[in-house]
Amino acid sequence: MHVTGENSPLTPSRRTVLAGGAALGAVAVGTALPLGASAAQGAGKPGTGEVFTLGVASGDPDHHSVVLWTRLARSPLAEDGLGGMSGTIEVEWEIARDERFRKIVRRGRERTDAAAGYAVHAEVAGLAPGSEYFYRFRMGRHVSPAGRTRTAPAPGVLGAGLAMSFASCSQYEHGYFTAYSHLAADEPDLVLHLGDYIYEYKADSYVSPTGNVRDHSGPETESLANYRQRYAQYRTDADLQAAHAVAPWLFVPDDHEVDNNWASDVYEKPQLPQPNFIQRRADAFRALYENMPLRRRNRPSGSHIQLYRTVRWGALANFHMLDTRQYRDDQACDDGWKVCADAADPARSLTGDEQEAWLLDQFRRSRARWDVLGQQVFFARRVNAAGATSMDAWDGYRGSQERIAEGWLAAGVRNPLVLTGDVHTHWANELKANYADADSAVVGTELVTSSITSGGDGADSDPNDDNNLKLNPHIKFRNNQRGYVRTKITRDEVRADFRVLDKVTEAGLPARTRASFVVADRNPGLTEATPG
Repeated sequence: MHVTGENSPLTPSRRTVLAGGAALGAVAVGTALPLGASAAQGAGKPGTGEVFTLGVASGDPDHHSVVLWTRLARSPLAEDGLGGMSGTIEVEWEIARDERFRKIVRRGRERTDAAAGYAVHAEVAGLAPGSEYFYRFRMGRHVSPAGRTRTAPAPGVLGAGLAMSFASCSQYEHGYFTAYSHLAADEPDLVLHLGDYIYEYKADSYVSPTGNVRDHSGPETESLANYRQRYAQYRTDADLQAAHAVAPWLFVPDDHEVDNNWASDVYEKPQLPQPNFIQRRADAFRALYENMPLRRRNRPSGSHIQLYRTVRWGALANFHMLDTRQYRDDQACDDGWKVCADAADPARSLTGDEQEAWLLDQFRRSRARWDVLGQQVFFARRVNAAGATSMDAWDGYRGSQERIAEGWLAAGVRNPLVLTGDVHTHWANELKANYADADSAVVGTELVTSSITSGGDGADSDPNDDNNLKLNPHIKFRNNQRGYVRTKITRDEVRADFRVLDKVTEAGLPARTRASFVVADRNPGLTEATPG
């Protein structure tokens, strides 16, 4: 990487407008598309000869640096996964204090080629803490859309608060990504994505109850070229591009970035031969790194990728981003919903011993107001009418579930908050010291986001006629519509708004807040609030 100050010229002939499903006035110059128009008109179809067809992104900020990302592709859906690019290419980037790029603070150049999938990662340091920036890329005469990013506050600074939204599970075939557009329109400071960013299936092999509205390109993703092509297809969606461009992301994958319900070295259906699974996982991780704004230290090594990490937001919050796939024991009792004695075996682990020890140490070291676990699968105890629990969630790894909660209690964590994806449904849960005792103390709070599209349109849930709530009294809310969760984190409370859309099989529909809850400082548990 070559980085300079303000003297290295990057003189674009034009400023490319960020065209997303939402009008991002803080980023765009010119007129953005009206809400949903991008999807309705065939979201993300690139112009002839364009190279920044996959948009821009930023991620993993600290108080003085951030990762900037783009990936070049003239033909995003090319079967070889290289997007119609060739040779070694130099890409310039710049980051500015203002959206019109009159106050440039850093410039630099990166080289990319086929070995990198024509992805560009620039780690830009020397930035001011707690500050908003704008960035863009240039290749020859081509200038990328602009993105907005932000650094974390300085260590020890609580700040005025953090607007953070989190999302999960965006199956391209099941619906339009309008929820991403609404998330972008909220203009959060930070976005967490908790997995299932892509899905591995070939067209029409995973059909939602309300039908598929668009198709995956290519076969089931099993090779590097397949994964690169699939990420590119998702990245052409203008609503998703808008969500990436509006704020820095913290990302962790779940299962579909590799294979449904995989666990460590075990693929979904071990009874069927898949001798290439370890290579498949290596290819999936390589493509994941190429397509996410991750730091160089997260670059995969063969079939392993280091993704669990803590990102600190001043003294306000520590975000402990977990990996609940790569180190877990295989699901007990052949997976699924089961009454399974093996699930209670304390030796079984969802995180693996090393990650668990790391997380418990992070708890002991923490001085943050809020300690947030950004992770993938349902944490609270959850039983169905048959008394079964999910072997793929923390319930299938009872020892891990109990040790993590006991760990934050032993460490005196001030406010533990678990954020979860995976289940395609909104939930708000109180975490108990003993789930078998209705009067047991509440020791933490879990907020679970629904999917962006996975599962199709869904339907609203009646809290007065919901067995999930009756069987699990620590669960205070459930809703089976698509959407995301919008939060405001302050020194005194976390407010969570569960955002929903009535349909995702139609593009551009409005979003609304279905329910809101508040978690108060030093008072784990949920208080329902007027929807915001």
